[in-house]
Amino acid sequence: CYITLTTALHLHRGGSPKGPAGTGKTETVKDLGKALGFNVIVQNCSEGLDYKSMGRLFSGLAQTGAWGCFDEFNRINVEVLSVVAQQILSILTAVSQRLTRFVFEGIEILLVHTCGIFITMNPGYAGRTELPDNLKSMFRPISMMVPDSSMIAEINLFCEGFEQTRILARKVFTLYTLAQQQLSKQYHYDFGLRGIVTLTRYAGRKKRLYPKLPDEE
Repeated sequence: CYITLTTALHLHRGGSPKGPAGTGKTETVKDLGKALGFNVIVQNCSEGLDYKSMGRLFSGLAQTGAWGCFDEFNRINVEVLSVVAQQILSILTAVSQRLTRFVFEGIEILLVHTCGIFITMNPGYAGRTELPDNLKSMFRPISMMVPDSSMIAEINLFCEGFEQTRILARKVFTLYTLAQQQLSKQYHYDFGLRGIVTLTRYAGRKKRLYPKLPDEE
């Protein structure tokens, strides 16, 4: 993923990780930016975003050299996306031409060449918009698959100092799978990978606080 994203930047394009929720699309961009020393600004997109708001965001990214990660980018209305495509194209064109200043939305602004634009998408959800072809061509797509949550839980528990981690991880994974299937859908429920990682970290803190407790408890 990192190689694909950095190659996209080298070719003066954006990166577009796509896949189901909880696969680490946004975190991948944030971690890469952190490793390279760039400020990554995450914007959660919705139907309420208009082209003026997006223009202000793009203008700020271009002038500061920061990276922008637009989460759930395909939730934006298609009418807005057509304008956004032109905004992104003007920035990427200016970067490829190594300009230090360029005209954006009728105003001449400063351009810092380290700026980057990334979009994440979850194609399987209802209410998502199909991106126009001219917008797709500006981004290098990356398909991200659902990780093995049981294996990740086992490794995290091992790192936290637990024994019999395979059995414990299987129990945690079964619990979260059943909770996701049986409990009602609520906004504050998170029974995906994020929830499992949070639980294993919490269990590790409790184990260090009460070292005599059995691992099962």
